[in-house]
Amino acid sequence: MSAHKASIQWKRDTEDFNIKTYNRDHEVSFENGVIITSSAAVAFNGNPELNNPEDLFVASVVGCHMLTFLAVASIKKFTVDHYTDNAEGFLEKDSSGKMVMNRIILRPQIVFRGSHKPTTEELAALHEKAHNGCFIANSIKSAVIIEQQ
Repeated sequence: MSAHKASIQWKRDTEDFNIKTYNRDHEVSFENGVIITSSAAVAFNGNPELNNPEDLFVASVVGCHMLTFLAVASIKKFTVDHYTDNAEGFLEKDSSGKMVMNRIILRPQIVFRGSHKPTTEELAALHEKAHNGCFIANSIKSAVIIEQQ
């Protein structure tokens, strides 16, 4: 249906290539010209000032959920004025002992306008429909937990 591309570039900037000291900073480029300088997570000797693949993974999930939620709410004639989410992903060992992004907790806070606002049950149904329609969530095996505020 559509293709999405990203390019990555890393270059050694030290004389040695020691697991403890080589630079983890790299650039991720997209077709629209946006370049994100990224690194490894701090726990893996990354740069604490840069985002890492795990951060970007969580951002992909929360962004996809939000965009799908907005579409679902619009179709249901609810007017959303503001959507905030402080999502958190957990890098943990799975049942086989592999390190994985095991679970992601979404904590959406949504402000609706007007008198047509969803009930608690309708809001849960909107989130469920958004989760089931989220392309990213459908592509991963991590648990995605939605905590309504």
